[in-house]
Amino acid sequence: MARPPSEGRNGERRARARRASPAKRVMRSLQERAKELNCLYRVEEVLSKPDLPVEKALQEIIEALPAGLQYPEPSQALIRLDSREYSSSGYGVSPWRVAVPLRRGREVVGEIEVSYSQQVPQADSGPFLREEVRLVNAIADRLGIYLERRAPGPASEQWRGAINLLREADRDLFVRVARRMIRHLYWVNVEDAREVLERTGHRQVSDAEGAGWSENRPEEKATWDDAYYMTNAPFDLAARHLSGDEILHLVQTWMAEERSSLLAKIVSNRQTSIVDITRALRRYKEQMPDEGRLPAVAQKGTVVSLIRRFLSEDLEFIGKAKRNLKATDFLEITEKTVYSRESRGRIGGKSTGLFLAGRIMGPNQHLLQGDFEIKVPNSWYVASESIVEFMEHNDLHDWTLEQKYKDSDRIRREYPILVQLFKHSQFPPDLVTGLSMALDDFQNRPIIARSSSLGEDRQGTAFSGKYKSLFLANQGSKKVRLDALLDAIAEIYASIFGPDPIEYRRERGLLDFDEEMGILLQEVVGTRVGHYYFPTFSGVAFTNNEFSWSPRIARSDGLLRLVPGLGTRAVDRVGDDYPVLIAPGKPGLRANASLDEKIKYAPRMIDVMDLEVGSFKTLSLEGLLKEEGLSYPDFRLVFSTLQRDRLVPPSPVLADPRRENMVATFEGLLGSTTFVKQISTLMRLLEEGLESAVDVEFACEGRSLYVLQCRAQSYAANEAPAPIPSDIAEADVLFRGHKHISNGTLPDIRYVVYVDPLAYAGLASLAELKAVGEAVGRLNQTLPHRRFILMGPGRWGSRGDIKLGVSVTYSDINNTAMLVEIARRKAGYSPDLSFGTHFFQDLVESSIRYLPLYPDEDQGVLNERLLLEAPNQLATFASAFAALGRVVRVVDIAEVTGGGRLRVAMNGERQEALGYLVRV
Repeated sequence: MARPPSEGRNGERRARARRASPAKRVMRSLQERAKELNCLYRVEEVLSKPDLPVEKALQEIIEALPAGLQYPEPSQALIRLDSREYSSSGYGVSPWRVAVPLRRGREVVGEIEVSYSQQVPQADSGPFLREEVRLVNAIADRLGIYLERRAPGPASEQWRGAINLLREADRDLFVRVARRMIRHLYWVNVEDAREVLERTGHRQVSDAEGAGWSENRPEEKATWDDAYYMTNAPFDLAARHLSGDEILHLVQTWMAEERSSLLAKIVSNRQTSIVDITRALRRYKEQMPDEGRLPAVAQKGTVVSLIRRFLSEDLEFIGKAKRNLKATDFLEITEKTVYSRESRGRIGGKSTGLFLAGRIMGPNQHLLQGDFEIKVPNSWYVASESIVEFMEHNDLHDWTLEQKYKDSDRIRREYPILVQLFKHSQFPPDLVTGLSMALDDFQNRPIIARSSSLGEDRQGTAFSGKYKSLFLANQGSKKVRLDALLDAIAEIYASIFGPDPIEYRRERGLLDFDEEMGILLQEVVGTRVGHYYFPTFSGVAFTNNEFSWSPRIARSDGLLRLVPGLGTRAVDRVGDDYPVLIAPGKPGLRANASLDEKIKYAPRMIDVMDLEVGSFKTLSLEGLLKEEGLSYPDFRLVFSTLQRDRLVPPSPVLADPRRENMVATFEGLLGSTTFVKQISTLMRLLEEGLESAVDVEFACEGRSLYVLQCRAQSYAANEAPAPIPSDIAEADVLFRGHKHISNGTLPDIRYVVYVDPLAYAGLASLAELKAVGEAVGRLNQTLPHRRFILMGPGRWGSRGDIKLGVSVTYSDINNTAMLVEIARRKAGYSPDLSFGTHFFQDLVESSIRYLPLYPDEDQGVLNERLLLEAPNQLATFASAFAALGRVVRVVDIAEVTGGGRLRVAMNGERQEALGYLVRV
């Protein structure tokens, strides 16, 4: 609320007001008119209650009056009626007052007085604006009519009081409502209304007949005469054709729409600060408790303005979002966004997706009922343009302006320097203050700072895993916690200039897009267990299953990846562990059905927050269970007990994870709760609301299931199963796959990059292992785009043990046509069924084919002889890495076949894939 300065500063204040920009003067005027209108609406609402006692009505008007003044805090009101007085709490006599007689008919029966309890700046009439004096007069007139009737009569009389009040309080609004009444009468075929429109210049006869519409000449400018609309004549005309109920309903509806349009004007003005929008939204919510009563057209106009301001200007997104949002929903954003005083920024793609998902879930909670309550975690937002202010504050633009246009090698070399430069920079004071408030709200609970750039999580540009998201223990003193948060946000800001996101943007023609980075701050879902903090389980769910493990699983059956603890192991590729895979549409068809497979492919590790040392940590599940035992939250939902040759539910009484062999199967969750049903319903609701297949991250604490992220699922073009030729000579077969096959064809591959699994396993130093990944990255730049495939050991691009797979990131492989991961028993390599990880989503989004190859199994084939004996072209395309020639081989298929090529055919229905040479 505004706070009056001392009288000694009045002259200075008026001088500043005169110097204010036209935009700010208009905005202040709009805000004052909105306050007066809201006050009028409240008075009319009180006086329209037929059963409200007069004494109660007068007291409610006393409470409503201050909200219509410039300075509500020191204002007070008094109504004298007959021999009684009704006043504000703590009312005192004041010289700064305005008093208006109160009449019942022609008799003066009292007065309405409004005053200030302390001195405020002078205006038009003492401390009051002329509009405020007119407001008090209008309320006195309306109250007089009310008192004259004492008990409100039929609606046929009530509407006259409403329009008289409106005419006295706001002549411009009265004229607009009068015009609307005549137009309404015209549309219901009142002939007199047609004549009024023609007489006042608001409609010409030729308009109705369509004459001149197709002619290529300007229409004649009509002369408008608004004098008619300044009288009661439009309403008297309406009274001859409409009932009192209809007139009152129309007037009240149009006044409500005007209130909505005032909010839309404030939001649409780009000079309006978020502070002003928040105030306008609060007033709107107070005065419009039932927003749904507004006509759909009025609601959508305001909502679309808010979507453009805070979420996105993408027309396709606006079309979807406006069907799921109300204007007052945006208070959650404005009241929990960290921004500078002049900030206009949006909250970014990740924050937008989560916000919209929450609004879709809200009215559908009755459909989501079950063992778990589905909700969204406590979240704060940092406006996207704050990164611009951060860089300006530290003069970083010169350093970063050209960064995205440099070559990939230079970007990669300079990125670590850039990260440290950002970390050693200072934040603008407004942002520090806002982040401090957010920490007060989170208290000492762990949080995660997540990237939320403008381009992130949009259809076709998910940026999965490209930008940083960082866990913070949020322990210790306020200064320690704030310093850690600022450091994390600086690192996320710097990630805009990393090699992977820049390469990703370059591929999609987004390099010239002026990317901004919002931040989503979320409370980490979890429970404290000893000095660790983690949820019972986490996961990621997909509407569509792009790579099924059984011909009986349809694409529409979806996919779940479940892990114990934090969800990082569900979305990241890890080199030494597995998630539990479920198709919600067919939960009985498991990826690993036999006992041996369930044990072998069960999760063995867990990601947690270690609150004692204040960091993210990976632990073995076995070690955690031996340390904490049954303290693991909802233990029986996650674990089964291995007894000889079977897995059984843990005993409710005798289970002892410190002694027994426990396996993370999630059988308790999947078999004895409504989890699968609820997650399926959630996915369907989000898919319908967003009109797109969705990708949802979640975590569970107790009986609360939290949605952490929601975005459109990346997808590849649907392809028919490729025919698998049966007449290929074995000497011309390069590889043959037999499980986890998708559909597709690669007809014209010239080069094969082959990382020999056995030679890779024999590398002794970390430097050599990393050099293999660097060599692949160089070949990715020099070989012809999508004319080569990558083949090599284990799990490419995973975090963890580098010996279990080639160390690459997105920018190292984005130009390949296919990635073939090879499992060799001798070297201990095993591909990961990485469906649903950020790495896998990159492959899908970029239309890179993926194939896990098992050459040591009966139906698996790999022609190693061809790959090892063919001439190695590594030095030709990556001369700096020629020394790695025994590990990394580049085979020119045209050279081997005398001008031929490699063709790959993949058939998901038959679960067959064949890579074969086509000779000329």
